[in-house]
Amino acid sequence: MDLFEFSARKAADASRPLADRMRPGHLDEFVGQKHAVGPGTLIRHAVEQDRIFSMILWGPPGCGKTTLARILAAETSSHFVQFSAVLSGIKQIRSVIEEAGKQQSLYRKKTVLFVDEIHRFNKAQQDAFLHHVESGLITLIGATTENPSFEVIPALMSRCRVITLNALGPDELEVIIDSALKARRRGLGTMALTIDPQALSHLIRIADGDARAALNSLEIAASLAVSGKDPNQEGTTAGITLENLEKALEQKALGYDKDGEEHYNLISALHKSLRGSDPDAALYWLSRMLAAGEDPFYIARRMVRFASEDVGNADPYALRFALSAMEAFRFLGHPEGELALAQAAVYLATAPKSNSIYKAYAEVKTCIRNTGTLPVPFSVRNAPTDLMKELGYGKDYKYAHDYKNAYVPQQYLPDKLKGRRFYSPTGRGYEKIIKQRLDRWRSLKDRQKQGKNS
Repeated sequence: MDLFEFSARKAADASRPLADRMRPGHLDEFVGQKHAVGPGTLIRHAVEQDRIFSMILWGPPGCGKTTLARILAAETSSHFVQFSAVLSGIKQIRSVIEEAGKQQSLYRKKTVLFVDEIHRFNKAQQDAFLHHVESGLITLIGATTENPSFEVIPALMSRCRVITLNALGPDELEVIIDSALKARRRGLGTMALTIDPQALSHLIRIADGDARAALNSLEIAASLAVSGKDPNQEGTTAGITLENLEKALEQKALGYDKDGEEHYNLISALHKSLRGSDPDAALYWLSRMLAAGEDPFYIARRMVRFASEDVGNADPYALRFALSAMEAFRFLGHPEGELALAQAAVYLATAPKSNSIYKAYAEVKTCIRNTGTLPVPFSVRNAPTDLMKELGYGKDYKYAHDYKNAYVPQQYLPDKLKGRRFYSPTGRGYEKIIKQRLDRWRSLKDRQKQGKNS
């Protein structure tokens, strides 16, 4: 390579986006996904043995699917071909297969075919891979953000192992950002940049587990920071501020701290809005938290808790509704899944309310602390052996289904707590029906007790 060619390549590298320049070249440099590529994993073993296998990498954007595919090809000295399912068809597939044959026969090289967005291939395009994956001519690595069991044909699925990748965590994104700021050849190290803690925290929240998004935003913010630096102050470092970052993202950082007071203020406002049956306020606080980067599953868990604590049996369906919303978000992710959380918030806010279960369970726990481990009444003890039966286990137990309406008054609580009542349903929602039922049963118990006492 002559000096002109070297300079041209160096200029081309510098013009590449930061996210592309910072791709790690080796498995040991890869950040995150320890469950998939860490020591002792199937992928790590395959690389060490140079026996890479066909796989489908399933995960959200920016979690490292393309980077991992490139590393696997490089670590195993394979011929790497990147292929877009959006832009390519059968003709391009045949060309790749033909080239793979040449690489195998002329250079004894395996071909790793990386297919981005493999879920966009139609059945005919996916069928075109089958024979060549099975024969070993190509090692197929597909990448998808969609559930492959729905989008990839069964025959191809059976020839590939699905590797699930996760969104990167805050600590992992911080490592990637720090590396980009320090790396002199590939990153921003020559710019002598620092980043304010507030700006770093906001960048990590907005990136939402996506390394590419984090690095793209960092690159623009770095450019703004350098352009605003005083040219007369030579040798000083430029700082990426929250203001730089907001300009780069074209999005203002909402006042929020996941571990601070504002976090608890907002979740408290959401919970109290739900309890107060105000769907408008509930939607507002839910949206505020999501926009500020709160973990959606934290919000979903709190709504599941609310369904039991504040709605309870006034609407038994509320708990299922909240769980379904959480599962819908797990399936859809941002931004589509946010609507499921909003739907759950409105449902919970407008549901009839009862904290009877919450109060009853708290009272039971207090009772147990005060009374200790009281013995189980003999009549409801298990009696699997003759000895236990001789000792009176199960004696006089009445099988409810043998009686009218499958109910018969008998004692189930310990003797010391006989007649104690913990659960008092309200007259709201479905609890009104539960209350009527319980009142009738308890009346039968009271009459039985009076009959025994007379």
